[in-house]
Amino acid sequence: MRLRTLPQSLAGVSLGLMLAASDYRINPWAAVFTLLTAVFLQILSNTSNELGDFLRGTDRPDDRQGPDYTLTKGLISEKEYRAMIVVYVLLSAASGLAMIWFSFGTFFDYGAFITMLLGVAAISGAIKYTLGRNPYGYRGLGDVYVFIFFGIVAVLGSYFVATHEIRTWILLLPAASVGFLSTAVLNVNNLRDMESDAATRRTIPVRIGEKKAKIYHTFLIAGGWLGMTAFAMLRIFDWWHYLYVVTLPLFIFHLVMVWKNSGKALDPQLPFLVISTFVFSLLAGFGFVRFLL
Repeated sequence: MRLRTLPQSLAGVSLGLMLAASDYRINPWAAVFTLLTAVFLQILSNTSNELGDFLRGTDRPDDRQGPDYTLTKGLISEKEYRAMIVVYVLLSAASGLAMIWFSFGTFFDYGAFITMLLGVAAISGAIKYTLGRNPYGYRGLGDVYVFIFFGIVAVLGSYFVATHEIRTWILLLPAASVGFLSTAVLNVNNLRDMESDAATRRTIPVRIGEKKAKIYHTFLIAGGWLGMTAFAMLRIFDWWHYLYVVTLPLFIFHLVMVWKNSGKALDPQLPFLVISTFVFSLLAGFGFVRFLL
């Protein structure tokens, strides 16, 4: 399940729900199932990614830079693994439908219908990252998927589920903020795997080289901070809105380590950035909920 990636799935939806709670009274059960759906989708993406890499011979045990894969070590059969993916598809769908029901009270509403369409797109996107005839993860398009689904859809989607509307365009700013930071998580993963990916996968670092990929990574982190800061500045001023700033040393440390290291030495920076982004999102959201207390 790659448990160390799960906080990343919760970052955007947690921020969206907390921003919604700062504007409206939200249904707690809808919030619970929103978080649960995000976790199931993340696990579905992780497991589908492993199967896709296994079928294409990517990340062989000899050159694997991250944690070992279950399939490549022979700990589970391909048939059993495919059955597990089906289970996570069903869990994602069931949890998503429960989220819609507790939020809208019906499946026959335009808001519920829009949310269901987003859910279908999210499940499809999670599976097709490395699976299917033309997986987008092998064409360097994973960054686009992550920015859209872990940022824009996660924040605005969870806000919409909780409130049934997007009340202002400036909500795009925190959504883009989490999108940039989530894309940075994928980028550090791809930086780590550049050598093993070169033969089979055209990720951004493989396409542009390590130095430019690290510059790109720095811009992603900066974009995340600029988006959240711009959002805070456009709201009614309160020092609590800048609570997330206490995480700045974590991101500075992360960037220093990314620039200093390469290959397998970058692996610790993946969970470090995941946790940093999660804490950043929680504090950013709490800063606005606290404003109402």
